[in-house]
Amino acid sequence: MKLAVVVGTRPEIVKMAPIVRAADDAGVACTLLHTGQHYSFEMDGIFFDELGLRAPDVNLEVGSASHPQQLARMIAGFEAALLEAAPDWVLVEGDTNSVLAAGLTANKLGLRVAHVEAGLRSRDRSMPEEINRILVDHLADDLLAPTDVARENLLDEGLPAFRIAVTGNTVVDEVLRHVEAARRLAMPERFGLRDGGYLLATVHRAENVDDELRLRGILEGLGRVARTMRAPLLLALHPRTSRRIAELNIGLDELLRPLPPLGYLEFLGLHLSAKLLLTDSGGLQEEACTLRVPCVVLRDSTERPEAIEVGAARLAGADASAIENAAIEMIGSDRGWPNPFGNGTSGQAIVARYAAPAAAMVPLDAQPIPVADETEVASSV
Repeated sequence: MKLAVVVGTRPEIVKMAPIVRAADDAGVACTLLHTGQHYSFEMDGIFFDELGLRAPDVNLEVGSASHPQQLARMIAGFEAALLEAAPDWVLVEGDTNSVLAAGLTANKLGLRVAHVEAGLRSRDRSMPEEINRILVDHLADDLLAPTDVARENLLDEGLPAFRIAVTGNTVVDEVLRHVEAARRLAMPERFGLRDGGYLLATVHRAENVDDELRLRGILEGLGRVARTMRAPLLLALHPRTSRRIAELNIGLDELLRPLPPLGYLEFLGLHLSAKLLLTDSGGLQEEACTLRVPCVVLRDSTERPEAIEVGAARLAGADASAIENAAIEMIGSDRGWPNPFGNGTSGQAIVARYAAPAAAMVPLDAQPIPVADETEVASSV
């Protein structure tokens, strides 16, 4: 059995790391393909090192570009790489252009595609990510849904049950693997803060950054939250967000403290001790739920409704007052929620689905479907 695992952005590196490790541990041949969709490999290399992940076998280094240009570059690169690797399965994760390009190329080459984190839906088709995840789900041969909610989304769209396995989300694997190492970094102390004495926020999605009114509303809301909570707010900004703030000449509240670029462990070290997370990131909603940090989602919809259902998160959109109100509600919430995203064994469950030597010859509907035990994450986290 030969696998090809595709990554293209830092969140994909984090979420595919448990699968690559599990494949290596099981003796399953695994080619790691990196598109370099957003960052230089030098910047991504920090994530590979911190996660203890081997270097990619192939790096397409496509960089940033318009969506059509990115897709064209990736498809051309993937064709050569996949023909050489000749995998039995191509595993893609999430909803980026890397996922769509790899899925399309593999499909056209007659290779079987498995979509990790299948079935997520925001119901907002104005988001490029929503279109990407829908397209890949419908061309994939195997759908690795993180939760029962995601599975139901796939069934509602007419996808057959035998193609779907509920595996939990691999982001939990990484959080549990690295949380103690991140804690030992004592990140709050580096910024002159105490555990639980600060707020943490990230803003990066195009829907928020490119829309001036939304960006101003979010930044005003973050300032209000910091003042209401009487606590500094550490602000992790994507480079394009920082550029946009400068272009619009938006002044930040003095309690908002922009962060320098951080590695995975450094950010995790800040996240686990934060009083509250405010974010437009999907993966960080899952991470916050796992770390038991209350979360305010700076979007109008989310493809992670499970976090809201268990009381770990609340939608606030981009309105300053709504953000402040959501923060006040979440800061006083009970953190004893169950984790709906798995128990940290998702990478192993996924690889087990393909590890049998004869798996390439067995029809999908005849294969056993390992399912992660989605029990509550240990309260020690």
